[in-house]
Amino acid sequence: MAIIPKSGTRISRRRVSGMEAAWTKMWDPPVASPTTPEQVLVDPGSPYYNPVPAFMTATVPGYGPADHLFELELLGGINLDTWDGLKRLHFMAFRDPNGSLGPQWPGPTVRIPRGKIMHCQAQGKGPPPHTIHWHGMEPTPMNDGVGHCSMEIGQYVYQMQPNFIGTYFYHCHRNTVQHFEFGLYGMLLIEPPDAYDPDIPITIGGPPKNVGGYPRRTAANLTGFPLFPGFVGGDATYGVGDAFDLGLGDPHAFTVAYDVEALWVLDDRDSVWSDLAGHAKAFYPGGANTQDGPGSGLVPPVLVTKPGVDDQFAYGFFNDFNADYWFVTGVPVPAHQGEIGTIASGSVVPAELNSGVAGMQVDINAQVNQTVLIRCLNAAYNTIEVKFPIDVVIIAFDGRALGVPPFAQYNHAFRLRAGTSYRLSTARRFDALIRSSIPINDVAEVKFFDTRGINKLTNNPPLVTAEIPIVISI
Repeated sequence: MAIIPKSGTRISRRRVSGMEAAWTKMWDPPVASPTTPEQVLVDPGSPYYNPVPAFMTATVPGYGPADHLFELELLGGINLDTWDGLKRLHFMAFRDPNGSLGPQWPGPTVRIPRGKIMHCQAQGKGPPPHTIHWHGMEPTPMNDGVGHCSMEIGQYVYQMQPNFIGTYFYHCHRNTVQHFEFGLYGMLLIEPPDAYDPDIPITIGGPPKNVGGYPRRTAANLTGFPLFPGFVGGDATYGVGDAFDLGLGDPHAFTVAYDVEALWVLDDRDSVWSDLAGHAKAFYPGGANTQDGPGSGLVPPVLVTKPGVDDQFAYGFFNDFNADYWFVTGVPVPAHQGEIGTIASGSVVPAELNSGVAGMQVDINAQVNQTVLIRCLNAAYNTIEVKFPIDVVIIAFDGRALGVPPFAQYNHAFRLRAGTSYRLSTARRFDALIRSSIPINDVAEVKFFDTRGINKLTNNPPLVTAEIPIVISI
């Protein structure tokens, strides 16, 4: 049925289908694979050289060769059977072509030392168009990766220089509602400038650094929290340096060492979306699954005379999200709606998918008096609540460390008491520290809520409750 605006006025608009080669609004003429404007060339002797790809080539078997350039391909298809064997979910995924593991969901974790210049060569391998948006970062507009506003690949070398240590993520920002839901995202972790320098120990005067493992450092202002050893302060006004510091400052200023790292990417899937929209352009007017598209099954297809007005869409989809499967960093939550499920223990992210760093966990397995860093991203399309069985200290939110100058007057790290719920909406992140002097064998509780049109001030039952094991032993 044709959609007629209430005003009765039809606005002329060209079809989307068939226009992918328009690519971008910032290059004239538009091209699918533009040259990076003002690209900065760095060599291994430069203080801005990104050492991570070369480190992975040297330490990860079968990886590379790579120099300073990350590479990401999108999109690759993955089909995964659900934990109950009732459905098969389709995922759209990033792939690192220098590795051997194929498309991954979540995508490979990209680690960048603060102040280094990151170049990421992105290649569109699936149905175009695509982008990579660096969520929470502040690159130039052309490198921001927002569809329609920056550029849509083709092939392109993104360039940026991250200046804030913290937890971020990247995702495709074209046809975002579908592509993000189907898994086209990965983590982006900004580390201290010396994170991959073996000559600078984690603690001054301490043992040599294990660059491809732990302990590591992250940004924090733990003034008032003596529980965590290894905290290094800095200039109370400017943070890493003073007003005239044009270099990188003290690489350890306002950071703390941690021994164990856990990544919690909390996600939900609607299996009906997977069933009906497995094609990357399923929701385009004239796309695979719309009623006027080539996959409609209609002979002849419905004639669309005014694109944007009388496009024929299948019923539902974007305005009707009903999660029925849940995950923690790709590990399924074995529970149906209304149930409680504990994820399997022992999941560890391979070094190839973690910028050469081995040992990042999902569920937590640590020892007493070790500092544990939890990086949490709500990748679900619903609100979540996280509840810990032990006091934790929240040290960062949405990639920025709390209480670290020059923003210290606006926020600070805080203690989240055991049993207190901490609520996150979609795409929000937090970093938390745990350190226990006694053994613990318990679970963190993650509740997923259906937040479509409900009263946020009332207590609504969760769709599902996920339990993440936390084991701290002697």
